[in-house]
Amino acid sequence: MTFFLDSEIEAKVLNEKTTRKILAHKDDLMVCHLTFEEGAVGTKHKHPHTQIAYCICGEFEFTVDGVGTQILKAGDSVLLPGDVMHGTVCLKKGELLDIFTPQREDFLA
Repeated sequence: MTFFLDSEIEAKVLNEKTTRKILAHKDDLMVCHLTFEEGAVGTKHKHPHTQIAYCICGEFEFTVDGVGTQILKAGDSVLLPGDVMHGTVCLKKGELLDIFTPQREDFLA
């Protein structure tokens, strides 16, 4: 597949404050668009995938084990190596783009 049209992608409700759309992806790359209500929590977790989270809008407090905590606002991003514990709290309603390599097969199941 080459084109991934937003109007044709269904958002998956992750919880009452968070949704995710899987955008363009193939075996070695995946982009996801997440929306968060204020107070939403991305529980600390880790996975083998390298991840970049880009803040489209809003405000997020990211915690990365071994590095610390940083507030991200529109235009900011964070690089998360594989197998590093990380999590986030949405401080102001916002949106993130998550980019993974390789793609998250668990998201496609």
